[in-house]
Amino acid sequence: MSGVKISSLYRNFTGGVPVLDGVTLTIAPGEFLALLGRSGSGKSTLLRILAGLDRGYHADALEMPDSVSVAFQEPRLYPWLRVWRNVVLNLPVENRRRVARQALAEVGLDKKADVWPLTLSGGQAQRVSLARALAREPELLLLDEPFGALDALTRLSMHKLVLDLWRRHRPGVLLVTHDVDEALLLADRVLVLDAGRIVANISVAVPRPRRMTHSVLDGLKTELLAHLGVHVDPQPTGA
Repeated sequence: MSGVKISSLYRNFTGGVPVLDGVTLTIAPGEFLALLGRSGSGKSTLLRILAGLDRGYHADALEMPDSVSVAFQEPRLYPWLRVWRNVVLNLPVENRRRVARQALAEVGLDKKADVWPLTLSGGQAQRVSLARALAREPELLLLDEPFGALDALTRLSMHKLVLDLWRRHRPGVLLVTHDVDEALLLADRVLVLDAGRIVANISVAVPRPRRMTHSVLDGLKTELLAHLGVHVDPQPTGA
């Protein structure tokens, strides 16, 4: 397996406005990395470049694994295809139905293989999106705010599922999110992107499963929020 290595990555949009301004980062094989940033900081642009969906960049170096999969915030399922066909769409493998059912079983949806996507709940549709990504056996899994549209309880179950799948398959993961808690609960390392530049690179050396009541995570949250421009007043101590 190979990781990701980016050196001095630049991306300008119309009028020469810099969206990514000299980004340098690495993702080791099997590492779970979270990327935080305010809206317009360049997070989704960076993910699109890593996914091969944006070629208008310049970089001194951009080394990527051979196999990359993406799960977006919207599941992007084709409503006219059964669930299992969505999972293996454009996947050049034999025994497509078997491959699809195996991937669906990993996300707890093997019994939904033959239903139409419009009959799924939001959480189920997002699970199908993950199954589709995993069916490609990626070395790098890109997650573009995949839990943002889910309710709180469904989001927590998806967190557990993603960690279980990551432990089982060990791809490198880049999770783009706005949620500081989510980043700290899931990732080995958290980056903060601001105005196209990485302004923080923080390791999360807390064993999993994690709870935000952990004192180390609480301190890291305050640090990350400060990098995001949110300053939290310290809580008063009890008498």
